[in-house]
Amino acid sequence: MFWRKKKRAPLFGGITADDDRDIEIQKPGATAESHGGLWAEARLLFRDLIFALMFATLVVVFIVQPVKVEGTSMLPRLHDGERIFVNKLIYYKLPELKRYGWPALERGDIIVFWPPHDPDKSYVKRIIGLPGETVEIRNGRIIVNGQELSEPYLDPHLNASQSSQSPVQVQQHYYFVMGDNRDNSSDSRMWGLVPEKYIYGKALFRYWPLSDASLISHETDYKVKQPDTAPDAPPAPTINPRDIER
Repeated sequence: MFWRKKKRAPLFGGITADDDRDIEIQKPGATAESHGGLWAEARLLFRDLIFALMFATLVVVFIVQPVKVEGTSMLPRLHDGERIFVNKLIYYKLPELKRYGWPALERGDIIVFWPPHDPDKSYVKRIIGLPGETVEIRNGRIIVNGQELSEPYLDPHLNASQSSQSPVQVQQHYYFVMGDNRDNSSDSRMWGLVPEKYIYGKALFRYWPLSDASLISHETDYKVKQPDTAPDAPPAPTINPRDIER
């Protein structure tokens, strides 16, 4: 006596896999293809990491570079041990920017450069005199082309010295730089002008310590003070700092 094979209930309504011979049934499990897919994903992730590292390296080398501030010559704006990012495009694109009339460097910019007297080191200073200008120091005051500059970023307690210096003509492709801590700064007053080609970055952003993280302004909003005049003398005309001959 033959036993009749009991039919199983269809899995999907009235349709079973036997109704269509083109249906391929696969059971989930660890297969060689799944392992191959895992390794393929790992290779793609590794490739992306390599490209990310290459991109970060290019950015650091050619665009933005971290710099550690050493010393107190830029107090109170920058402190010893702080870390900043500098824009290195200013070094590579300086001639092109100037050719198209875009001021690549301005008075008040904080720059990083190799000092001409010791190019093995890096200094951080502020631009005071631009190419073509005449810079003079009278009793601690900065005179550019005969006009006194107002420097709101200075701390009077760090600039008690009332030294003077005869006028200096800033040559083309050179800059006159000074530290904000005038009583304790080695700058253009001691070793002269900075060649344009020695400037490799402009301060952009203070990123350490995190509590003081902020953009670094180039502070070009200088105001030219009125010169001292006698009581009966007419007031001197107001001069816009942007009108100073460059």
